[in-house]
Amino acid sequence: MELGTIHTKIENSIAEVVFHHPASNSFPSTLLRELTQKFKELSVNDAVKVVLLRSEGEKAFCGGASFDELLTIKDKETGIAFFMGFANLINAIRTCKKIVIGCVQGKAVGGGVGLASACDYALATEAAAIKLSEFFIGIGAFVIEPAVSRKIGKSAFCQLSLEATEWHSATWAQEKNLYAKVFSNQQIMLEEANKLAVQLAGYNPYALAEMKKVFWDGTENWDVLLSERAQISGDLVLSDFTKEALTKFKK
Repeated sequence: MELGTIHTKIENSIAEVVFHHPASNSFPSTLLRELTQKFKELSVNDAVKVVLLRSEGEKAFCGGASFDELLTIKDKETGIAFFMGFANLINAIRTCKKIVIGCVQGKAVGGGVGLASACDYALATEAAAIKLSEFFIGIGAFVIEPAVSRKIGKSAFCQLSLEATEWHSATWAQEKNLYAKVFSNQQIMLEEANKLAVQLAGYNPYALAEMKKVFWDGTENWDVLLSERAQISGDLVLSDFTKEALTKFKK
């Protein structure tokens, strides 16, 4: 099973974090843990004022959970531990003291939508369509729901969840406030993201940190909430329906 990689570059008070996995930048548990730890480190790094988060390549931003790893889960404890990887990552971004700018260059599925939603500010390209396919494989977007609903609202989240096989365009996602701006291509998006990061890096870091708390006001219960949601997913991933759906989808 491929583990994936994370590369970080810090320059002029801006940390650029780039993750990669050969399977559409999907997340095995190892990559989730590494990215979570990276945000915890950047949160207390005084040399960093802003974080740019993106994935490698020009196609998929993030394919969500690793199907290969989901198929290996044989007990509830392992299932809960896997989905806690997404819970921990969302909470690490939420509590990171630095402003996090997401750069979504391509399609985002499931946990990838949750990751984009966890960013304080997200930019995207026209190719950055989104989909919550969890129902299609017998699970449900339980862990990422609070982050997604916080950005796009409960009604739009319901639409995404129930239309589990349908892609929703980057324009749709911008209209629902997931993306702040949408650009024609990745180069322009990254240029604009860097321009914004440079601007933010020139601001008072204490003001940025305090404003970040304001952005996330009302989410103080997420450590408990997302843990409870991970337990639901940990149960569902063991169902025969999910195992059969994952096997068919992989083939």
